[in-house]
Amino acid sequence: MKELKLTLSFEKTTSSDASIMVDALRASTTITVALDKYEKIIPVLTKEEAIKIAIEKNGVLAGERTGAKINGFELGNSPVAIQKYKTNLKTLILTTSNGTRILNEMKSKVLIGSLINSKSVGKACLKLANSHVDVVMAGVRGEFAIEDYLVSGDIINSIKEDFKKNKTKFQSLDISEYAQSAVLGSKNHELLKKAIYNSKSSNRLKNLGYNDDIDFSLQKNISNNVGIYENNEIRKLNH
Repeated sequence: MKELKLTLSFEKTTSSDASIMVDALRASTTITVALDKYEKIIPVLTKEEAIKIAIEKNGVLAGERTGAKINGFELGNSPVAIQKYKTNLKTLILTTSNGTRILNEMKSKVLIGSLINSKSVGKACLKLANSHVDVVMAGVRGEFAIEDYLVSGDIINSIKEDFKKNKTKFQSLDISEYAQSAVLGSKNHELLKKAIYNSKSSNRLKNLGYNDDIDFSLQKNISNNVGIYENNEIRKLNH
């Protein structure tokens, strides 16, 4: 009997098979939206590295530090701004405070998960994984973030629901208690939205004038895009 292990972790993955990176406010949402217009997204750790790669690859520069757009960059880490930005360039170079740092340390196959693609990323991971999916919360500068926990719970629930409805290569799911607790916490969508909207991360974004980004990121299943991180870049997964 083939069983899929499904776990939840903070910052570092426990799986060498498949992982889903969740940075709900806002890197995961921004990346998912950006895949509508960019062929590849290159996540980098530093501002200096981003500038260097943008010149080499003829790409658009996007990035933030503590939520605010980096001076001199075309874009911040804003899904709304990325949607509106007009360009013919097909490469986006992205540096963020949390999500891009987490990606750099993952050694498994990595998908990008958010509330806006919860259903699609859940379906995709069941096809991609062989034995173990770990949903990884990015957090904020080394601290737990409630938005990542609740959105991870929604994604784990999407995996459960897809497993129930469709034939997969797995006969059963072994869901960790930590993952189960996140599912319970995310069950009521209105309470989820309220908790995230009143979170520390949201309050920081509100103070910077990014209310629209919060509202956008709280929409559920509006995108079929699933990003896959391979060879230091993110492309849209065909699923």
